[in-house]
Amino acid sequence: METRSERAETTLAAIVGAALDMAVTEGLESISIGEVAKRLELSKSGVFSRVGSREQLQVAVLLEFDKRFVQTVFVPAMSEARGLPRLQAVMRRWLNWASDVDRHKTCLYTAGAFEYDDREGPVREHLLDGVLRWRATLRRTVLQAVQAGHLRADLDAEQMVFEMDAIFTILLHDARFLRDPRALERAERAWQRLLKDSLPSP
Repeated sequence: METRSERAETTLAAIVGAALDMAVTEGLESISIGEVAKRLELSKSGVFSRVGSREQLQVAVLLEFDKRFVQTVFVPAMSEARGLPRLQAVMRRWLNWASDVDRHKTCLYTAGAFEYDDREGPVREHLLDGVLRWRATLRRTVLQAVQAGHLRADLDAEQMVFEMDAIFTILLHDARFLRDPRALERAERAWQRLLKDSLPSP
């Protein structure tokens, strides 16, 4: 028999899940206590008692998105050998995330960065923290490939991460806004060109 605390956790997960669905289709600003309550057939007070304010719900959504993103993109790549194999796996899964329009409506790191670029507060701070942690993860993975001798010793890791992020962002734009069926193919070609320029000299 499900305990009261287990029911509460299940309800909280449902609330955050419903709010996440709203965020990835309509933006973080679309989240409201009332709309989440309506979707789940709960009272507004019932939702509020579990998540607190709308801002706290937005933060909970970002934390849930971060968890799902890392589990989908990065964790599976950890099974690959450190260095270029792992870097390739991370980038491949990252690009597939961007192009899978049906499963992943958008990337909250990218969409949220535009949505909150000129705002202050906890939501922006959590967005910024997520983006910087992901950039740091990419930089660490690039540096591991350099240390393994798979990439040039003089490679500017920050510049490579910048260009990797640029490829991902334009893929999001073209796959979702332009609805270009060749967007993933073009992004993969851009990645291979960047990678070729980063390899050690023969």
